[in-house]
Formats: sequence, C-alpha cells, structure tokens
Amino acid sequence: MTEIVRLLLDKGADVNDRGGRYETIHSPYATTNPRALAEDELRSLGGCVLNLAGLWGPSRMPRNWAARVAPTREAVRDKRSLHLVHGEDVARVVVAVVDGWGEDGDTKWEVSGRGQRWLVTDGFVYDWWALLVGWADGVDEKEKEKGAVVTSEQQQRAGWVFELMREEGVRALPRSMEALGRCYDTREFWEAFGLVPLKGRVC
Repeated sequence: MTEIVRLLLDKGADVNDRGGRYETIHSPYATTNPRALAEDELRSLGGCVLNLAGLWGPSRMPRNWAARVAPTREAVRDKRSLHLVHGEDVARVVVAVVDGWGEDGDTKWEVSGRGQRWLVTDGFVYDWWALLVGWADGVDEKEKEKGAVVTSEQQQRAGWVFELMREEGVRALPRSMEALGRCYDTREFWEAFGLVPLKGRVC
C-alpha cells in the first residue's frame, strides 16, 4: 500500500490520454504507466482516486511559475492548456469524499467514492498565452500596493506571445480548445458531491 501511495504522488506521470478535445473520467487513459497501475490497484481495493489539477494558493501563485516554465520564446510556443484548483477547494473536496464514510454518508460513499476516479479542477481551461499576456505587468494588485517593481521579463514573455500569435494565425486570446490540446471537463465531480469551486479564475 505504501508503494501505491508513493506512485500516486509521483507528479511526473500523466495517466490521461491527450488525444481528445475534452477529457473526462470516462476518457481512455494509459493503463500501463506506473501511476495508472497504482490508481487502478487502489480503486480495486475500494479506494477513491482524486486526480487534482495544478495546486495553487497564496504561497503557490501561477504567475510565479512563468520564469520556470516559459524562460524562452520556444518554451512559450509550446505552452498550451493549464488546469488548476485552489488549495481551499482541494480541502473541501477531500472533506466531501471523506464525509462519505460516515453513518449518514454510506450511500454517498458507495455511489461516488468507492472505486471511483475523479478529475478535479476549478472548471476553467486556462490558456498559458493568455495568462502570460495578462501578467505583463508582473505583479498583482496587492503586490503593487506594496511597491513591487515590474520587471522586463514579464513584458518580454508577453511580447513573445504576440509574435507567436502573428506566426500561428491566432487572432485573439484565449485560443480555441482545439489549439489548447488537453482540456478537462470536470463537472461530474462537483455535481456528484453537490459542490462548486469557490476559488475559480486565477489572476
């Protein structure tokens, strides 16, 4: 069981097939990769798998990832979709699933928890290019109030996006779902547990 948990925490493995426009919990996935094997084993034992999108919150702001994930023009060219979920919503998700084990939640657990695999995002499919342009000023409003300085790196990345838009015939941002590639439809989780994300729409 320890090995299963370790494999599930391995963020380097992607169990999702990227061939379709929208991926759901019903989409085919690469069943032979280590993470998928671990997830399937856990589900066969009656566990529940939560495939969480990129975790963000006060200490993990996506705008701070830009320098690492898009340091060059070519790196920006390759950036497509991004899926996120806020830490507060992750906490609510875990509580909702665990509540299914209680006396009043047995039916909920049997239907929505036991043996299930859920994709969890905030319901948005973000376009990296749109985010990079939106972050051209380099800082959010709270940082501005504290006198944070805008750097030229953020503006350079935004400039690269506009150059690439011209090259690839993209007229406006965000790009189409087809251009973004992997897109998750995660409505089923929120509907099954009677919740909605409270922290959608990253800035």
